[in-house]
Amino acid sequence: MPYQNVPFKTDKPVLSWANHDLASREIQMAKNVASLPFVYKHVALMPDVHLGKGALVGSVVATEDALVPAAVGVDIGCGMCAIQTPYKGKKLDGKLKKIRKEIEATIPTGFDSNKKVGKSVYNWQGWRGFKDLHKGVQHLENKALSQMGSLGGGNHFIEVCIDTEDSVWLMLHSGSRNIGNMLAKHHISTAKGLRKLANEKLPDADLAYFVAGTEEFRSYWNDLQWAQAYALQNREEMMARFKHIIEKHLGGGKPFKPLLAVNCHHNYAEKEEHFGNDVYVTRKGAVRARTTDYGIIPGSMGTKSYIVKGKGNHDSYCSCSHGAGRVMSRSKAKDRYTLDDLIEQTAGVECRKDKGVIDEIPAAYKPIDEVMASQQDLVEVVATLKQVICVKG
Repeated sequence: MPYQNVPFKTDKPVLSWANHDLASREIQMAKNVASLPFVYKHVALMPDVHLGKGALVGSVVATEDALVPAAVGVDIGCGMCAIQTPYKGKKLDGKLKKIRKEIEATIPTGFDSNKKVGKSVYNWQGWRGFKDLHKGVQHLENKALSQMGSLGGGNHFIEVCIDTEDSVWLMLHSGSRNIGNMLAKHHISTAKGLRKLANEKLPDADLAYFVAGTEEFRSYWNDLQWAQAYALQNREEMMARFKHIIEKHLGGGKPFKPLLAVNCHHNYAEKEEHFGNDVYVTRKGAVRARTTDYGIIPGSMGTKSYIVKGKGNHDSYCSCSHGAGRVMSRSKAKDRYTLDDLIEQTAGVECRKDKGVIDEIPAAYKPIDEVMASQQDLVEVVATLKQVICVKG
């Protein structure tokens, strides 16, 4: 469906692709962002929009000469990576548990790091710029080295999927790990301090911002771009190991060339041209969807996911949703659902089925088909995937 103007008054228009009426707290958050004086044209809300910190998750905010670090968030560069393999689903018969166990043994999850740093990690060109990052993270270089190629926790995952044509896909979701988190926190703190020093009253303290041309803005922009590059490389590292495991189990160890490869951010900011002007575009839980862009829109750990191609819809700042979007908090999901519910909702998926992942139960997310139906003017579906293995962070 095309966007709808929201039924409440804001300083700048809010265009919404959401398939639900916004709750009062969501409305207030949208109003807060739309009231910022440097917001360009309008704010765009994606179909999976829900509460975040400062700005709604699932929002696209274009700004002139300013950036809000909390709107980007603390997992800078979080995003998705997927490749289509030449293998067919029948190749997986009888191998699912073995593959899952090897993924878990090869790619660290949760708070774990790599015990040994590989050559490809050491050779990443981004390490040359580490000395130019915020002084508050200079002691974290070794940790950043050991965490590159690790998944992290929360809703991060690794999946083996099969599409409707029986092709096997490899897919994963992760970001910039601890180093991105720490960089974000340092800059958010600086931004809040500047606004307090200026005695400026904001509708929400988490909307503290940097002004272009200042040293603080330059420092944040440098660190933001570095963390986004780290996140992209982190996903590439994991995918290379993941691919090697699948080659061993399905292809007798013979390397294959992916039929399609996608690696995209959904928590980030870039400078782009929209409506004839160069502006900063912050996508907080949204994927860029120009006509040349492929994207990934995952469901939950028991539902379908989609590989998409953008339609270049300018009203959305050439963006689409980043997933299904939560309908309830993690704590509420743990209170409402049982281990039996999790087992039922992940039937047919080789995955953890314990109390530690109840907060990621499919029912805690919006129905992905409804989310996709709301953005037919933003993307076209290239492939529809269903997971058969899911490794949670």
